[in-house]
Amino acid sequence: MSLTNDILNKNTLNKSDILHLLNLSEPSELDRLYNKANEVRKQYKGDEVHLRGIIELSNYCARWCTYCGINAGNKQLERYRMPVEEIVITAQKAWELGYKTVVLQSGEDKFYTIDIVEEIIHSIKTTTSLIITLGLGERPEEEFIRMKQAGADRYLLKHETSDKELYKKLHPDMSFENRINCLKVLKKLGFETGSGIMIGIPGQTLESIAEDILLFKELNIDMIGMGPYISHPNTPLHEDFLKLGYFTPDFKVDLEELVYKIIATTRLVNKTAHIPATTALATTNPASGRELALTRGANVVMPNVTDIKYRKLYEIYPAKACINERPEDCRVCIDKRIRSIGRIPA
Repeated sequence: MSLTNDILNKNTLNKSDILHLLNLSEPSELDRLYNKANEVRKQYKGDEVHLRGIIELSNYCARWCTYCGINAGNKQLERYRMPVEEIVITAQKAWELGYKTVVLQSGEDKFYTIDIVEEIIHSIKTTTSLIITLGLGERPEEEFIRMKQAGADRYLLKHETSDKELYKKLHPDMSFENRINCLKVLKKLGFETGSGIMIGIPGQTLESIAEDILLFKELNIDMIGMGPYISHPNTPLHEDFLKLGYFTPDFKVDLEELVYKIIATTRLVNKTAHIPATTALATTNPASGRELALTRGANVVMPNVTDIKYRKLYEIYPAKACINERPEDCRVCIDKRIRSIGRIPA
């Protein structure tokens, strides 16, 4: 029996096992990995694909993250901020379209004080039965407590990389230790907690990605988002990307294939986690990126329900998938795509 088969038959994978799977290149071995991940997904999460409607509240951000198109230093971006009433109306429309969960996402915008966030949560909860996921960046523990008490159910906070030196390069005004502490606090408070990484960052290694996968398990992360790094021309990291490409000049990689390998391997290590087929992956491969991810371990899709007038301005990376689709059209399209692979929209 091959080493790959031995690893796939193990219940618990170590770092060496993970690295072996991430380095697979033979089509027959990749098929075995993807089939096993799909089996584990079906066993632990079933055939339902959970839909989370994203509402992008604001592209203002106080942070200077070197990879992100809405970072505070990008002076070429037209900024916007949705009023509270419009946020609530958008959430109500998502409910009417059949979504059960909305994700309220923004840059770290100080305009949305904890009082305003509580107002938004309360207004949505009293007019719909939506589950509310927040993605508002790092906040003090007392604010996380108030969000939970107001009715928020989930919180998304990607750690992006477990490599501390690379983290400093990506987040020059932030602390890796504080990011991990925030994730621990969210878990302690009872939030369903999401994290995730970008794949293909200049300077990233497969070793650090293996550490990321093990960190997800250590923190017992409930939802794990993993997508390809897409360089934004108006960011400091773009210069490194032009020099190095993905990872390093010496590391030749099929980035899309690597994303699928990481999704599949993460499913084997974190069996009960929700894993989305990300928008970044759909941007990289509009024809079938989401569908391939869903057959290789993923079980969540996050369609955008933000009004079209804002979507093009929430430019974390350029040419985002579905940027000109109305929420109603997107809902119909994603339903058809999910059913086309024999899965069930939840």
